[in-house]
Amino acid sequence: MSPSANASTRSPQVAGRFYPDGHNACIDLLERCFADTRPTGDVDPKVLVAPHAGWVFSGPIAGTAYASLQARADRITRVVLLGPAHRVAFRGIATTSADAWATPLGTLAVDWAALNRALDVPGVAVDDSVFAEEHSLEVHAPFIQRMLPRAAIVPLLVGDAPTALVSGVVERLWGGPETLILVSSDLSHFHDRDTARQLDAETAGWIETLRPDKLTGQGACGHRALAGVLDQARRRDLRATTFDLRSSADTRGNPERVVGYGAFALEYAYSARLPEADRRQLIEAARFGVKFGIENGRPPKVGLGSGVSPTLTSRRASFVTLNLDGRLRGCIGSMIAHRPLLTDVIDNAWKAAFGDPRFPALTAGELDRIAVSVSILSTPRPMTFADEQDLVRQVRPDIDGLIMQDGDRRGIFLPSVWSGLPKAESFVTHLKRKAGLPADHWSGTLRVSRYTTESFGAAFREVA
Repeated sequence: MSPSANASTRSPQVAGRFYPDGHNACIDLLERCFADTRPTGDVDPKVLVAPHAGWVFSGPIAGTAYASLQARADRITRVVLLGPAHRVAFRGIATTSADAWATPLGTLAVDWAALNRALDVPGVAVDDSVFAEEHSLEVHAPFIQRMLPRAAIVPLLVGDAPTALVSGVVERLWGGPETLILVSSDLSHFHDRDTARQLDAETAGWIETLRPDKLTGQGACGHRALAGVLDQARRRDLRATTFDLRSSADTRGNPERVVGYGAFALEYAYSARLPEADRRQLIEAARFGVKFGIENGRPPKVGLGSGVSPTLTSRRASFVTLNLDGRLRGCIGSMIAHRPLLTDVIDNAWKAAFGDPRFPALTAGELDRIAVSVSILSTPRPMTFADEQDLVRQVRPDIDGLIMQDGDRRGIFLPSVWSGLPKAESFVTHLKRKAGLPADHWSGTLRVSRYTTESFGAAFREVA
């Protein structure tokens, strides 16, 4: 999309301060930002979170986020760009009246067809005044032009806006593969380097575990925009990966007064796939946890060194299943993400071998015959249903894993259980039994959540 000859264009407000004001200088610094990126694996982002400080400070971190789009850059034609207001306080969400935004690289069209859908929501309005000298969205425009040449933007500046408002607007603009949701946010502000690292790691954890309720202005200046997007990500079963977590002290700045920066990507959990090298590393790590337990009688203490893939260091929940001669020999996991995936897999492998109450502890003689599989769980989403028939209707065979709880009784089935219980009625009934409930049990306090998995390794069928 490109503006017509009579279209209004927003002039750059912070070129020459936050990023270069000349075409060639802008291109040169962009290329340096892309050259200093961190690995991003095979993540296919629907949502990106990237910082908005001056490029000399946060450019490499932003470049890491944008570099993850290379494989699908030609398919993205719309970028829904949300960020915080720094200069003017206001309530709600604002956009500009412009048909295009100018940068040293040319003009970037505004997608008014999409923007009008947002303006239909009470609390969203056109207000050019709040964009004066505002940098949170503008610093991303040249990155978008460089990486996504076919894209138009939907610029939304988030003021004092509740999560529900932001989430509702994002829901209207979510779209399909043509639409990227981009949140502009820095992390902690003006602490010493060590304090910033601690605060930023905590915020990264809330992003990875899709916890919009935990975000505050202390952890991220764009927390309101981010909370609304994470609310949609949770509803739509996305999973998050932290690509990069640095501060101005790591790029160019005073270590006693730093600003934190993070690059995050969120993709659909159901279709997400780790790189084959990461899958192999997890299987090997699980076997290491079992072998260490046999040799030392305790679980290993795991430290994550440098160079580990970001898909393995992000917080995720996993189940590890051990198979012996084609039969289940142990299966233990985490239902809620609370630590790095690599650590979670190693510990769960040890527990599957020595802590599954259905089986005796694994022996040294069985070690070489054990086959390992790993399942990565998405964030569980509570289901709403009127009765058991309504629950059964909603469950998706071969897709959903379920967590069922009533009082202190709880059971979980991985999606792999569908191979032995292909009908939803049987799946639900057997899950009740696993939870220690009668097959005909029903009550108003019964809670069920669903999740999806990425599973790999040895094939198995769990005993229902």
